Amino acid sequence: MTDRFAKHRKFWIAAIFLVGVAAGAFVFERISHSGRTKGAAAKDPPTEEQKPVGRLRMDAAAQKNIGLRLERAQLRSIERTLQATGVVTPNESRLAHVRPLAQGRIEKVNVRLGDRVRAGQILLVYDNVELGEVIGQYSAAVAALGKAKAEAEVTQRSLDRATALVDVGALARAELEKRSAEYKNALASIQSQEADLAKAEEKLHRFGLNEDAVKAINPREGAGSHREASHSRITAPFDGIVIKYNAAEGEAFGPQDEVFTIADLSTAWVLADVYEKDIALIRAGQEAKIVTDAYPGETFLGKITYVSDFLDPKSRTAKVRCEVPNHAGKLRLDMFATVQLPTPMGRQALLIPSGAIQQVNDRPVVFVRRSDIEFEPRNVELGTQSDGWVEIRSGIKDGETVVTYGSFFLKSALLRSQIGGEE
Repeated sequence: MTDRFAKHRKFWIAAIFLVGVAAGAFVFERISHSGRTKGAAAKDPPTEEQKPVGRLRMDAAAQKNIGLRLERAQLRSIERTLQATGVVTPNESRLAHVRPLAQGRIEKVNVRLGDRVRAGQILLVYDNVELGEVIGQYSAAVAALGKAKAEAEVTQRSLDRATALVDVGALARAELEKRSAEYKNALASIQSQEADLAKAEEKLHRFGLNEDAVKAINPREGAGSHREASHSRITAPFDGIVIKYNAAEGEAFGPQDEVFTIADLSTAWVLADVYEKDIALIRAGQEAKIVTDAYPGETFLGKITYVSDFLDPKSRTAKVRCEVPNHAGKLRLDMFATVQLPTPMGRQALLIPSGAIQQVNDRPVVFVRRSDIEFEPRNVELGTQSDGWVEIRSGIKDGETVVTYGSFFLKSALLRSQIGGEE
């Protein structure tokens, strides 16, 4: 019984294999490179590295079921990817150092460190000492302008009466000229007071009072209205995050004090250190890829906007600034990152997608399409890998079509066939 089972062992193994392959819609056909007839000589035998080990057949329905994809091997300009360490920093062009416009005392703080703020949001309210003085100047200018206008009306009526008297000979012309000069002086005084009022009003606008707030200042209502109007607000210049905070209620401060720093993190800068020997390979405008330990498998695309004009004398590196969109807010300040910089190597090479490479018996293998349903495994020699593509130094030719997605299924069928073919 043992001899009989041994005699037919190969038959049973082959039967089991065919059942397994049929379940996956695969059919494997062993085709020796030297021919179908044992002992037949082959013309121009290939090297051991390029020797085919058989062909696989997969019908169109099976190819569609697994979503099999193909790609032509093609000559392309090969790239080398530089890698540099970097740190996430705020976009300096979207970084606001918020200070008060005048001396004052903080009355109320509406935000805290780390808060997200919107453009125009009130960050802080303070009693503005200088604003109170300007309001006083404005009130005085309003009163002075009113006085000047009243005096101008008096001088105008006096001039009108003098003109009528001169016409009937009841007043000397010299008196008419005197009253005319007084009227002109009154008009000049009005213009001067209007200028002073406009200056005071402009200062009020710089302190944040709009037209309605300025018009609401009424000198006749006394000091109480002035006191209320002297409260100033500091608002956010744009949407962002409070990354620095130096404010407490009751504190006195002035224009020299930075109370908030607000960063717009919708874009971030990644500052990378590139070695001196690689600087010539990079330039502003070049694409950069950012990867972080916090988000494995995720790549952030950016662009180089600046390459430093000087080197760090200790590390012999230059700072390279990459600007990266960060609308989702995943890149955090001071986060470490790896910056990948694709650079041209100045030569052509035969490239295929890296997804087409499978390891079989510790050797790289690709599956070449020989017909609509036949695929041939080829041992290949690999070269440089870059941006999802790999250089093929031997094993396939330019224009041949290889399997990318779906190559793992063919590898599985190939391995099963090798197991079934063992004696």
